[in-house]
Amino acid sequence: MKVINHQPAVLLATVIFVSLAFYACSNESTETTFSVGEPVVVSSGYVFTEGPLWHPDGFLIFSDIPANRIYQWTPGNFEGTVYVEPSGNSNGIKAAPDGSIIVAQHAGRVSRLTNDLELVPIVEQYEGKRLNSPNDIAVRSDGLIYFTDPYFGVSAEDRELDFSGVYRINQDESVSLMYDGFDLPNGIVFSPDESRLYVNDSATGDILKFEVTDSGDLNNPVLFVNIGPRAELGGADGMITDSEGRLYTTGPNGFIVFDSDGNQLEQIRFDHQITNLAWGGEDGNDLYMTARGDIYRIGITK
Repeated sequence: MKVINHQPAVLLATVIFVSLAFYACSNESTETTFSVGEPVVVSSGYVFTEGPLWHPDGFLIFSDIPANRIYQWTPGNFEGTVYVEPSGNSNGIKAAPDGSIIVAQHAGRVSRLTNDLELVPIVEQYEGKRLNSPNDIAVRSDGLIYFTDPYFGVSAEDRELDFSGVYRINQDESVSLMYDGFDLPNGIVFSPDESRLYVNDSATGDILKFEVTDSGDLNNPVLFVNIGPRAELGGADGMITDSEGRLYTTGPNGFIVFDSDGNQLEQIRFDHQITNLAWGGEDGNDLYMTARGDIYRIGITK
C-alpha cells in the first residue's frame, strides 16, 4: 500500500514501490509481473477535475465541473488550456467507436462533442422527465452508450425522477433504463471482452458486476467488491479496466486495483479526493488520474 499526502500544487509523498506477482494458471503456472509506479502531479490549479480522456492527437482532456470547462493538457506543459467552455458542467468523457466524444453533463444531459467543439445533446429526458445529473459513461464497441445518473447537485424539489438510474442510449438514440437499484450510481466500465459491466454506488461503495447480453441488456447483478461507503474523501467513483481484466477504482480509500476475481492487488491511499481514471501516453501504459485540483500520471507495468 502507498500513502499520498498532499498540499495544493505540491506533492508531498512517502511512496513505497510494491511489485506484485501473481500466477496465471493453465497446464503450467506462468509468472507475470504487475506493478504500479509513483503518482506524479503533471498539472494543477483546477477546482474539481473529473472525466479524463486521452485524445488520439496526443493530449489529455478532462472536466473541471464547477468551472464549467473541459481542459486540454499536453505532455511537456504543466498548465492546461481551455478546450470547451461552457461544458454544461461536464463530468465523464468517453470516446465512441466512430471517434466522436461523448460527454456526461451535470446540467442534465448526455451530449456529443462535434469537430467544431460544440456540445450537441443526445438525451436529456427519460419518459418525459428531466435526467438528474449524468455522471459517467461506458461505450460498447457497437456504439451502445451506457451512463449513470445520480442526483448530485440536484435539490429534492428540482428532481423529476425519483430514482437514480443506469441507462442505455440505443442506436436510434432512444433511452432504456437498465437498473434502478443504486442510490448514487457513479463509475461504469466494461470488462475487456465486454461480457461484463461494472457499476459502482458512491453511497455504499458496492461495485456490482452485470452480465451483458449480445443485445446489450444487463443481467444477474452480483457484488464484485465493496470499497467503502461515502465519506469525507468522497465515495466510489471512476473506474477503468486493462487488457488482463484488472479493475482500477477510485474512492474513499484511495486508488485500488483488483484482479478479475476481486482479489486486491494494490492500493494507494490519498489524503484528498481522487475521482477518475484514463489510459494514455505514447504506449498507453500511463494511467492518468483526476483528483480535485490536480492531474496525476502513474506508470503501470502490466
